[in-house]
Amino acid sequence: MASDIRIKAKLTVDTAEVKTLMKHNMETGTRKDKKTGETVPAHYITEVKCELNGKLVMTANWGPAVSKNPYFAFTVKGAKSGDVLKVSWVDNKGGSSSAETTLS
Repeated sequence: MASDIRIKAKLTVDTAEVKTLMKHNMETGTRKDKKTGETVPAHYITEVKCELNGKLVMTANWGPAVSKNPYFAFTVKGAKSGDVLKVSWVDNKGGSSSAETTLS
């Protein structure tokens, strides 16, 4: 099964520039279904984490205002070739996804 997260990481000296694309509908809970007129239930990512070799290096707390299929970029200092970078998310309905890459 393919992950809902795509990661691209570029290593420069001791910093990794990380770019992620996360597949998620990110429903706010305020949109109405055009066919039924009923409100579409809220369903959005609440937390994104990044680990470097199993050590937590970043946590982001999100809410319903983040766009569908969010793009998220950040840097990780202290990274080196061969390190394993893992990105994961959890949503408000208990869903989750994760992906990892080895820096080169």
